[in-house]
Parts: sequence; structure tokens; C-alpha cells
Amino acid sequence: MKAIALKETGGVEKLTLIETKTPQIKPDEVLIQVKAIGINPVDGFVRGNKPYLERVINPKPGEDIILGWDVSGTVVEIGNEVSDFKIGDDVFGMVNFPGHGKAYAEYVAAPADQLALKPENISYEEAAAATLAALTAWQSLVTYAKIKKGDKILIHAAAGGVGHYAIQIAKYFGAHIVGTGSGAKKDFIISQGAHEFIDYTTEKFEEKVRDADIVLDSIFGDHVVRSLDAVKQGGRLISLLTFFTDENLVKKITEKEVYAHRLGVLSNGADMKQIAALLANGTLHSYISAQFTFEEIPQAQTLVDAGRTVGKVVITL
Repeated sequence: MKAIALKETGGVEKLTLIETKTPQIKPDEVLIQVKAIGINPVDGFVRGNKPYLERVINPKPGEDIILGWDVSGTVVEIGNEVSDFKIGDDVFGMVNFPGHGKAYAEYVAAPADQLALKPENISYEEAAAATLAALTAWQSLVTYAKIKKGDKILIHAAAGGVGHYAIQIAKYFGAHIVGTGSGAKKDFIISQGAHEFIDYTTEKFEEKVRDADIVLDSIFGDHVVRSLDAVKQGGRLISLLTFFTDENLVKKITEKEVYAHRLGVLSNGADMKQIAALLANGTLHSYISAQFTFEEIPQAQTLVDAGRTVGKVVITL
């Protein structure tokens, strides 16, 4: 089978098209013939950061390093312990994250308990898009922030992959949604369900919002300190990139009685099935801004690396 392998950490030029053996599945796995792949910022970060690659993937000595975690496709083989799926089923999911997902390939071995059936009303591309990013939004807002009707939520980078799913999930739960982004993305953010928009290039969000029940922060650096100013006393702050280790930050969190959590998204079939149900009934949808062929994965990563994409970037096989 064809796969895109990473020979060493660095730029996209380190990604190489190879021929390798089709994976052998374990008893609790299925073999997926891949139809579409989702590209995420973490793909490029792992590609260019050796310590992070070793921590997230932890590859075995001598094995091909195949990036990617987001897939949709058709089951062509099932392990003898699998009962939820059968050959011919269309499935999707985030495979083995953290771990070696090996999604940049024509065939992927995936634990059955990390997958869901692809709704018939969406494409393979829309399904592949709604995996890591949608799971991140779901686990941030539902699992940890405990979102409920009437909550006021501030979502940063609201036009991005995680952001546009977070808006839709928050809308589903009946929250009041404030989204941040550049001025050019205002119409898109409002179209996804946000009630208010803040242009981060011209406005200070922490001056406009001081009473958020929940803030979802996906920005590096001291941005989280500003986000804490936007959370009300006793609110909830979920960060995707910043660990809550700074003493001054911890002190402020304690004083405001804020629940603060740094999310590390995890493969989870139960959550995947919740997302599948929302996709099936039209509550959740994937906005795909760009599609590439399998051989164009380096170009797709370059686009995502720039950090300005709207919605999701996917690969079609």
C-alpha cells in the first residue's frame, strides 16, 4: 500500500511517499480502506518537533513513522473480538491519539472502540474532518466544561477546525456564544451560530467579556492570562495549548475559584458516536475549506501550518 512517511523531523520536505505492507490487525481492531483523511495543526507540530513526536507517537525502533490520526473509510477486515462492525461498514474516527495513528496511508488498522459508523447523509471527507477537531470541541465543552443551557461561552479562534465545531456544539446545548477571530471571518463565525463576534485585531476581548461561564482558549502563550480575566468568578477555563503551571496564574485561578483544565484530546468511540449522531441529524456539520489528493499531503500541511484556515482541510483518496 501507499503511505506518507516521515524520515526525520523537519519541514514538509521530510514527508516521503513510500510503498509498505498493509497493516495486520489485532483481534480488537478493524482494517479500514481509507477514503479521506483529516489534517490538523498537531500533524505539523509533531512533524517538526522531535521531543513532541517521541512523546506523542513513541515510534518503535526502525518502524516507518506515518503521521495522521483522522480517517474515514470502509471496513475490509475485522478482528475476531469485534462485534460492533462488519465488513463493508463505512466508519470514521480519530485513531490511537496519543499514539501512532498511521492515518496517512491507504489502509489503517484501528481499534474498533475508537470508531463510529459514518452517517449516510455525509461524505467521507465531512466525516474525516469531524474527528480530532470535533472530539476536541466535544471533550472540552461537554466532558470538562460541563456546558449547559444558558451558559455564556467565549470561543477563541472560532473560525478554525475546533472553533467551528465548538460553536455548533455550544449552540446545541443552548449556550450564548461569543466568538473571536479576524474581521474577515466575522460572517463565517456568525453563520456557525455565534451570537456575538469580537475582532481580536482591533478589540481586547477581556474588556468586552468579563462574565463568561466558559472560555475555550486555543492560543499559545500568555493569551490564557487574558482569558482568565474574561471568566466570571467560579467559571470554567479550558486551554488546548497552555499548561496551568505558572505560580501567578495558579494563584489567580484559585482566587477566582475557576475550574481550569488543559485538554489533551483522547480517542474515544463513545464520544465519536455522539458526534456521529449530531452529524446524522444535521445539528453538526463540517466546513471544508480545502481538499487535496493523497500525494498532496505536504501542501495540505503547509496550508494548515500557516494557522489561518477556516474550518477543515482534508485529503481525498
